[in-house]
Amino acid sequence: MAKKITAVIACYKDAQAIPFMYRRLVDVFTKIGVDYEIIFVNDCSPDNAREVLEELISKDSKVVAINHSRNFGSQNAFTSGMRISSGDAVVLLDGDLQDPPEVIERFYYKWLEGFDVVYGVRIKREANLFLNIAYKAFYRVFKYMSYINIPVDAGDFSLIDRKVVNIINTLPENNRFMRGLRAWAGFKQTGVEYFRPERMFGKSTNSLINNMAWARKAIFSFSYVPMDFMIVLALFFLLISFILASVQITMKLLHPELSPSGYTTLLLVTIFMGSIQLLCFAIIGSYISHMYDEIKHRPPYVVESYMNYSPKKSADKDDSH
Repeated sequence: MAKKITAVIACYKDAQAIPFMYRRLVDVFTKIGVDYEIIFVNDCSPDNAREVLEELISKDSKVVAINHSRNFGSQNAFTSGMRISSGDAVVLLDGDLQDPPEVIERFYYKWLEGFDVVYGVRIKREANLFLNIAYKAFYRVFKYMSYINIPVDAGDFSLIDRKVVNIINTLPENNRFMRGLRAWAGFKQTGVEYFRPERMFGKSTNSLINNMAWARKAIFSFSYVPMDFMIVLALFFLLISFILASVQITMKLLHPELSPSGYTTLLLVTIFMGSIQLLCFAIIGSYISHMYDEIKHRPPYVVESYMNYSPKKSADKDDSH
């Protein structure tokens, strides 16, 4: 019996790229001889993505579309598609064609070798020097900080076996960092190197602010290093304070004329310690806000409508099992 692969594509401002993505995916699936399902998640794209998807669905019954009520971000778009996927494995791709569908063939053969997760490793990307350096630096720092082994230069582009998909789908958290969840799940994983091109159409929706927010989510989801840093910082300054206090007392007793005095010293020390405290409060606040998001139990996304998919039928099918 032929394997079935579901492709989940997160789409935002990618209407022009959708037909090319579809055609290239079908060509790859046909080449490797698998059955397929293609799920486009329209994350409330402001272009004509809905109309483009309607036309695709009218031509191919294996295409499904999910329309979100607003933009919830790529991680939640992937979650939305994974939860209704039916393939033996799921491939995650960005809708801008920066994840070349042709690489799926290499993913597939690694999967047949027995790997449960096959992720793309970006050996090079078309971006300016600053972004290339920043991305590489972050991946390496994050790998050091994380309490799980997250491979460097590996994005969301990946093939994930059904048993791993099922585990990820059961995880209750709303602050979803897919490549972290993928690594957390474990099983047999490997990487495939590829070159990541620029967007085929339009401008990137990424920005420095968005990347910083993404990095913050990753760190506070999979690392306790910031909290450990606060403990080390507190112990360090406790030691410094003890040494300085000892020096001050000694100088007062032996050489009163050399002992520091005046408001300038006091002011500088106060400002410095105040800055350290604010940094610690910011770290604590980030963890608290992260927890606050989780305890509200809001869904990670809201589906406005499905196209070529019936949630009721799917629920009935699950109940019958």
